[in-house]
Amino acid sequence: MSIFSTILEKLGLKKEETKKVDSVIRTTSGRVATSIPRTSAATGAASASVDVVGKLTAMAAKSKQKLNWKTSIVDLLKLLGIDSSFENRKELAVELGCPADKLGDSAAMNEWLHKAVMKKLAANGGNVPKELLD
Repeated sequence: MSIFSTILEKLGLKKEETKKVDSVIRTTSGRVATSIPRTSAATGAASASVDVVGKLTAMAAKSKQKLNWKTSIVDLLKLLGIDSSFENRKELAVELGCPADKLGDSAAMNEWLHKAVMKKLAANGGNVPKELLD
């Protein structure tokens, strides 16, 4: 599972996976046709908008650490219980398409990565305020 998929799952934004419905179709000659994969109507779309800020704020209130998840990718990952090591953040940055010039500068990569994660959360059904997207 990708790191971003884990983030989506932790926030309740995991898209419904394609559901395979095995169907056996008998032809007029009595032969059995192969199974036909079918998808649910919700495939590819989140079922409802999720209040990302509300969820993260509630998680932060329960945390023993004071985490600045609104601006820090490290704190956001810690809050979600995801490895926040440089290697993991770099892997996430590559996964989300971080420009190569930012990958060599930890601070620039972290800033880009936080904004990219917020934008991707919004694109996947998360209700993210504009100030966290810019």
